[in-house]
Amino acid sequence: MLARIATFAIDGVDPCPVWVEVDIHSGLPAFTIVGLGDAAVRESRDRIRAAIKNSGFDFPPQRITANLAPAFLRKAGPGFDTAIALGVLAASGQIPVHPLADVAVFGELSLGGDLRDAPGALAVAEGARRAGLRRLIVPRESAREAALVEGLEVAGVPTLPAAASVLSGGPVPELPPAPAATRARHVPPDLADVRGQATAVLALEIAAAGGHNLMLEGPPGTGKTMLARRLPSILPAMTRPEAISVTRIHSVAGLHRDGLITERPFRAPHHTISPAGLVGGGSPPRPGEATLADLGVLFLDELSEFQRSSLDALRQPLEDGRVTIVRGQRALVFPTRFILVAATNPCPCGFAGDDRCECAEADLRRHRRRLSGPLLDRLDLLIDVQRPTELELRSPAVTSSAQAAARVGAARERQRVRLAGTGFRCNAEMSASLVRSYVRLDDAGERVLSRAYVTGALSARGRQRTLRVARTMADLAGRDRVSQADVLAALALRQRGATDVRLAA
Repeated sequence: MLARIATFAIDGVDPCPVWVEVDIHSGLPAFTIVGLGDAAVRESRDRIRAAIKNSGFDFPPQRITANLAPAFLRKAGPGFDTAIALGVLAASGQIPVHPLADVAVFGELSLGGDLRDAPGALAVAEGARRAGLRRLIVPRESAREAALVEGLEVAGVPTLPAAASVLSGGPVPELPPAPAATRARHVPPDLADVRGQATAVLALEIAAAGGHNLMLEGPPGTGKTMLARRLPSILPAMTRPEAISVTRIHSVAGLHRDGLITERPFRAPHHTISPAGLVGGGSPPRPGEATLADLGVLFLDELSEFQRSSLDALRQPLEDGRVTIVRGQRALVFPTRFILVAATNPCPCGFAGDDRCECAEADLRRHRRRLSGPLLDRLDLLIDVQRPTELELRSPAVTSSAQAAARVGAARERQRVRLAGTGFRCNAEMSASLVRSYVRLDDAGERVLSRAYVTGALSARGRQRTLRVARTMADLAGRDRVSQADVLAALALRQRGATDVRLAA
């Protein structure tokens, strides 16, 4: 007898439909799984056999073949266990076959027949809805996550017998209640803690308003890390589609188990991270820190200590908003639409230009080589962070996160209206044609920009990025027209050593 049931494989961060076809016929007892599965899939034979027997069902003493189609797609992980087990039960006549037509199943099995959570439940739910399936059966722990997808009936079951009961016409279990709050909601650090550093605070506000990349450079102890960790506090709230996207990525990576992620991600990997860990890779390919920071912030502290190969691997993600990983004739695309914030010292000891600096010329050259020109050219704002004065330390804060967030929100709303229908969210993502349409300079502004380009201060890429920053500064000021002052300020913020720049009125 033949049974067919739907499940899904996680290909990168996207779901791919997989049909589990189980055939049982006479012959010497054997259990074979075909369809290009990895070791976890091959090992599932023993888990499935034990789970079926320990759940009170009969394991057929016949020749069983389970095919995972399409055969060209590699299948990885234990998420196919439950679908194969239910296929065996249906093919052996222990549960009806016809309810399997519009149902998808996903989850790992224990030897005792319990369903265990497997990463990627939200992605599977999205795939089931797109495939036109009516119901999704998942482990109970994954039910609330899968139920975030609208238009799909989610059955969270604890055991294999419970899944068989649902397919046999039994009641669908209610979703488990939300877990009780065990701790207060995370409150990000506030800009009100910062004293002095007016230009750096302005740069953070511009980066948040336009989605621009930022580098903070200065001696140790001047507040670079403190400033960077306060950027999430002024970013606009995520829309529901953005929250779903972030939750799906973290679910696939096995970093999230319940509910919707509502806070923008902030990832700060250690400087020893490999290129694959930063942009993704491995076998099977997994999302890296750049993808886990999608729609949020990627913070690289001690930038000059990262491997040169790791930093250079960020070039394409910064430019395209995605990274393509090719493994074994497969090309997987991971989203990387993050704001890059980097912090670095000006030299190995951190006191370049000071009497305390003890770095030799060879040390300085080695330090500069770590920060490649192509990478720096992709950064929009290069800020010199110096020690605040004693007076600044005793003075009130430049602004608070609430005040800055209100200005950022207003600027983002102007961009949302302007870019509606283009597929772009903010100024930093604008294409060259949109820059020409929405960043119109007067004659004085054109002369300033032309002079910077002719003298070699800007590359062609840098010219486009300067115009985008100028557009953001105009949005923060509530102006439709980009002025000469906006261009001058954007140019100043792009030059290493910018310490005193103010928002044009």
